[in-house]
Amino acid sequence: MLMRELIYDPRRAGKRMTIVCFVSGSGTNYREIVKHGPDHDYLVFSNRPECSALEIARQFHHKTVELSHIDFLKSARLKYGPGKIPADCPERLAYEQEAVRLIDASLTKKPDLICLAGYDLWHTTWFINKYFPHIINVHPGDTVKGYAGLHWIPAARAIIAGEDSLRSTTFIVDQGGDTGPVLAQSDPLYIRPFLEQAQKVGQSDLIEKYEQIGKFITTNGISTLDEFNKNTNPQIKSQMEVVCRTLQDGLKEAGDWKIYPYVIHELIAHGRIAIEGRQIFVDDQVLPVQGYRIDHSG
Repeated sequence: MLMRELIYDPRRAGKRMTIVCFVSGSGTNYREIVKHGPDHDYLVFSNRPECSALEIARQFHHKTVELSHIDFLKSARLKYGPGKIPADCPERLAYEQEAVRLIDASLTKKPDLICLAGYDLWHTTWFINKYFPHIINVHPGDTVKGYAGLHWIPAARAIIAGEDSLRSTTFIVDQGGDTGPVLAQSDPLYIRPFLEQAQKVGQSDLIEKYEQIGKFITTNGISTLDEFNKNTNPQIKSQMEVVCRTLQDGLKEAGDWKIYPYVIHELIAHGRIAIEGRQIFVDDQVLPVQGYRIDHSG
């Protein structure tokens, strides 16, 4: 029988959460989480000891744990090939078990939340099962509609599907790729108005590129990213990347940086989010599959 449980219960655990942020790059999502909720206990873990996020952690005076993945995965890279290392291979498991050992040694209690904040490694089934449903992530795309992928790919999928706007999604991490139960989605970022504004401040020809992409998609009957990649030419592909990177940068600020801190500090920290199986509840109300939405325009 499935039992409903709060992701975090402040009545039992107190108002200070122990939050472990996993980072690999700039640390901007981590920075925004802390800015909106500085009065929690943070630890920052990174697989890339040289990354900028660790400098942000030092500025915040947060504990850090650094463990490079390179030596752990060296043999797996030779065995499977670059970019083809299975999520559950023994080398990944050894790495994550050592990472968890180091994190546990640095904490006085079990983490209340693990926030993936620009972390670039896959997680093993062992790790996800250990912490589910307390691993949270944000994705610059609508995961309900399947706009998955890294970097500029989610925006490209949305454009190919004929969307006129983009949304960020915050979700509980499960064993799939950006397939976990959705907690919240951002307000829409409307594509053409955003590109028009970006063009006004110096990013030239964005609208022309966007229109040429649309014409190419329509003329060639493109309906998927695979079809686009198979049938495109270097010029159109370059235009798609430029347009989508611009959109993703805008969505990060207008979407990720708003909903990720909101979900953590206004919903989870106040004991407002519960889960039963894969069903999410906010304030005891069943959420639709697209999660919680709030108007941030004011």
